[in-house]
Amino acid sequence: MAVTDNEELVKRIARLAKQNQELEGHIKELGKLNERLTRENEKIRALYEKISPSGIKDTVERDWREKSLKFNMATVLFADIHGFSKLAADIDSTGVMDELDEILYEYDAIVNRYKIEKIKTIGDTFMCAGGIPVKNITNPVDVVMAAMEMSNYLESYEHGKRGDANKIWDLRTGIHTGPVTAAVTGKKKISYDIKGDTVNTASRVESVSEKGTILISVMTYELVKEFFDCEYFCKLPVKYKDDLLIYKVKGLKPEYSVEGKGILPNEAFRIKFGLIQFTDIQELILDKLEKDLPGHLFYHNVKHTVDVVTEVELIGWAEGCSDEEILLLKTAGLFHDAGHTVAYDDHEYHGTQIAREILPGYNYSPVQIDRICALIMSTKLPPKPANLLEAIMCDSDLDYLGRSDFIPVSNTLFEELKAQNKMNSLNEWNKLQVRFISGHQYFTKTARSLREVNKKLQIERIQSLITE
Repeated sequence: MAVTDNEELVKRIARLAKQNQELEGHIKELGKLNERLTRENEKIRALYEKISPSGIKDTVERDWREKSLKFNMATVLFADIHGFSKLAADIDSTGVMDELDEILYEYDAIVNRYKIEKIKTIGDTFMCAGGIPVKNITNPVDVVMAAMEMSNYLESYEHGKRGDANKIWDLRTGIHTGPVTAAVTGKKKISYDIKGDTVNTASRVESVSEKGTILISVMTYELVKEFFDCEYFCKLPVKYKDDLLIYKVKGLKPEYSVEGKGILPNEAFRIKFGLIQFTDIQELILDKLEKDLPGHLFYHNVKHTVDVVTEVELIGWAEGCSDEEILLLKTAGLFHDAGHTVAYDDHEYHGTQIAREILPGYNYSPVQIDRICALIMSTKLPPKPANLLEAIMCDSDLDYLGRSDFIPVSNTLFEELKAQNKMNSLNEWNKLQVRFISGHQYFTKTARSLREVNKKLQIERIQSLITE
């Protein structure tokens, strides 16, 4: 009996050992799966961080515990609203606090208009940062523009309340650009607490500022000096580093301000700003193309879009286009094949719909968007440009016809059509290409001088490949 019991015990132990091994195997598999999911989650987070502030907030809401994000270029502003030291016994302190609340409320509205993130208010000190949570190349200009508007608002507010003789409120502003680390907290309302040398330096710049003065560090100055009239202010000692040069912002440069007064931006400012901001739009759309274009698009891919954007700028400058026309051309080039993320056929129309959805968020006017959409539609074959910009667009889109790499590029288009059962025979494709190139003409003087000779050589090269 005891022997039988021992045998049963051994069998049970063996079964348990086997089950334990199986569980260990499952645990290892789950561990690998968890690592893979973690990596995918980080990729998704990084993508949202690039293209959408709402994307970041949605991601954070799913996991609301404190996170840390790194921003390589943020512009931090400290605005110190001075006024309490001037209070007299006959002034209602409650009324003064109401005034401060009113001023801070307007400052919130100003930074929102410039897509700047308010970090916090500490008493009468207002802190915000550009380039957070959505990274962008224009944040130094955005923050300086917001600082000017905040200063002008406070001056107008005081004048309306008390005239010029009995001012209470003064504003001292310090701005610095550099890397920051942001702790992301909150479940329903997301907030960012930024830390690092950049924050400390911005605070120190503010501390040496004078009333009514906007001071910026040399790092910010180098990024905004094309737009703003600045003058050297002082050197700020920095521990363990060289002295930091500080500049005073006097206003917009006359050529970029309404009536040359240095206060309100004019159309020239908006165009120049748009050319810089284009880098952010380009990153957004190229990321979208990388992610959403079908795998069988061997020709209409990211490389082709970059080629067209480059070519419209080259031909545009050569043809004497203005800065605004260059901006419109580059934007149209960027969006002209974005419609392929929706459908192959009528992709030009779908591209215009994507442009109309995205561009208002980057301050393109309705008139500019209409012109961009017309440029996109002009690339629909056969090309029939109605003006110089459409001619530049068409020539840039078919620039490869006169390039030395025409045949390999042409073959990628054949493979793309073949994958969709739109073309089967390479020999028939070559015949079609000969007919198309023979009937094609470049419309701009620049494209004709650069590509027409090579285009004739291409016909001879393709004809040599055709078999009867």
